[in-house]
Amino acid sequence: MTATLYTCAIASLSAAGVVTRPFRLPEAIWAVGGAVLLLAAGLLTEEQVWAGVAKGRDVYLFLIGMMLLSELARREGLFDWMAAIATTRAKGSPRRLFLLVYGIGTVVTVLLSNDATAVVLTPAVYAACRAAKVKDPVPYLLVCAFIANAASFVLPISNPANLVIFAGGEMPSLSRWMQTFLVPSIAAIVATLAALYFTQRKALRHDEIALDVDKPHLTLPAKLSGWGLLVTASALVGCSAMHVDLGIPTFAAGVATTAAVLLITRQNPVGIISGVSWSVLPLVAGLFVIVEAINQTGITSTFAIWLSHLAAQSQGMAIGVAGLAVALGSNLVNNLPMGLFAGSAVQSAHVSDAVAGAVLIGVDLGPNLSVTGSLATILWLTALRREGIDMGALAFLRLGAVVMLPALLLSLLSVAFLS
Repeated sequence: MTATLYTCAIASLSAAGVVTRPFRLPEAIWAVGGAVLLLAAGLLTEEQVWAGVAKGRDVYLFLIGMMLLSELARREGLFDWMAAIATTRAKGSPRRLFLLVYGIGTVVTVLLSNDATAVVLTPAVYAACRAAKVKDPVPYLLVCAFIANAASFVLPISNPANLVIFAGGEMPSLSRWMQTFLVPSIAAIVATLAALYFTQRKALRHDEIALDVDKPHLTLPAKLSGWGLLVTASALVGCSAMHVDLGIPTFAAGVATTAAVLLITRQNPVGIISGVSWSVLPLVAGLFVIVEAINQTGITSTFAIWLSHLAAQSQGMAIGVAGLAVALGSNLVNNLPMGLFAGSAVQSAHVSDAVAGAVLIGVDLGPNLSVTGSLATILWLTALRREGIDMGALAFLRLGAVVMLPALLLSLLSVAFLS
């Protein structure tokens, strides 16, 4: 009991550090610090620490490949070109630009993952706002954060947390996945759009967009970067259909595209490598170790038993309660470790696809409540800081409560209705 208490205390402090960033220290410091403290206190052995780190291997490879592609596209001007196209299509209408960004964000999230939306689309949207000389880019940038999670369960590849939830288990076939998640995904995407537009309508009404925007020349390296993203998206969809892990294909695509562009342009790779937010990797690793410690306490087994009993009593109640509980929990400890924890519990409980789907929706959509609920939102914050924009945790929480809760409830109701 004492070991369980200490483990939960350390996990809670680490989560609080990641959320609040005391002394403005990076999120990774608090996650890694928690993992080191668990080891130093004897709550985990060295073998268990490495076992926890190893569970995130596919996610690490996935993130490295995607971050390389993003940094390459940013440096070669692909984002500036995309921004000019989007601004031109908006035809001077802030509302049209808002909807256009939302549509593009949906497609990017579905085909490339929510993390890609954070690291790839956010710089492009900021470039579009700068090119269009908008007064306040925040409403358009918020789209990147919220659609990254709202559309993240359309396909298995749309969120690395989906891979984590089924780690050690069998990933559902694509047809079975769509049968479970297509309607709830549509509900989440539409509800998020309506709520987000409602909260930003005044800012959009008073905004202005320039009509005459210079369209930059699309260089060969920029074209190669774009093709790299398209090939990666196609490969990920194919791998998902064939039940192949996504980390290695994404990593290979990112490295190959980067190498090709560097070879053609004869650039030094140091520039691109230094531009990648490598701190994300120790952050994820630290979170995996913390969840490994929680698993050792037996809490996962307890949750699995509770979930099994609840589903036996009422599937509808299990869908609602489990989905809401996991959604809120994802904001306390981040959805990647929550996905690992919840995935283990779901596999042990042997619940129906509908209950498992509610848990996954909680993991994927719930993080729209807070800035540190998902890795995608943390990456989004990193992209904003690079541009000198600061988003407060409390301001995002107030907005997230309005945007996330209706989408979550509608999605869970959809799952219950279809089950």
